[in-house]
Amino acid sequence: MKQDFHSSKPIYLQIADQIFFRLVRKELFPGDKLPSVREMAIQTKVNPNTIQRTYSEMERLGIVETRRGQGTFITEKAGIVDELKERLTREVCESFVMQMKELGLTKEEMLEGIEKHAEGGRK
Repeated sequence: MKQDFHSSKPIYLQIADQIFFRLVRKELFPGDKLPSVREMAIQTKVNPNTIQRTYSEMERLGIVETRRGQGTFITEKAGIVDELKERLTREVCESFVMQMKELGLTKEEMLEGIEKHAEGGRK
């Protein structure tokens, strides 16, 4: 699991985001068991309390469920992956647009840049 953490966002949320991205990319699936808190702490090289907070936050959001004595699992609730993908897309777009506006770009310049980079080209 990627371990590049940034100071702009709490580590437990960054770990949750990594799991969310894996779910949206279909690397994880509804019903999959997540590593134990201890195993995930070792994988990510963070304190187990941080992982517990990550799992608690994901459970609060309805993305995972904890089964006593069995572990933490990705929820099998219908539509959860689609909802998550929509939310992540919105967050990425909002952040991108805000940063581009800070650079003084117009909507047309933003769209032109997206098209060029989506095709793999650079100015």
